[in-house]
Amino acid sequence: MFGGIYKNRRVLVTGHTGFKGSWLCKWLEILGSKVVGYSLKPSVHPNHFDQLGLKVESSFNDIVEYSTIKRVFSKFQPEIVFHLAAQPLVLESYDNPLKTFNTNIMGSVNI
Repeated sequence: MFGGIYKNRRVLVTGHTGFKGSWLCKWLEILGSKVVGYSLKPSVHPNHFDQLGLKVESSFNDIVEYSTIKRVFSKFQPEIVFHLAAQPLVLESYDNPLKTFNTNIMGSVNI
């Protein structure tokens, strides 16, 4: 599947504790990738990330912390990056627009 493009590749997934990110990590595991995830810890329990029992190396930090994400890039040296980290909740964005902007815009800039 996928011509073996992901086999034995170092893949970084931001937002890996979210629903889509955790599924992506599962698929990458199945495809033979070495996966490292960068995300906040899951905020609810039970959650999809914990239920999957992924064998990924996790860095639980905020995407706006540039020095931390830089260290992950330096240490892991990913060949492929999937950037899924975001604050996706519309109502939350109304309540906290600055945090939403920082996460969604500056988080992307940091990547």
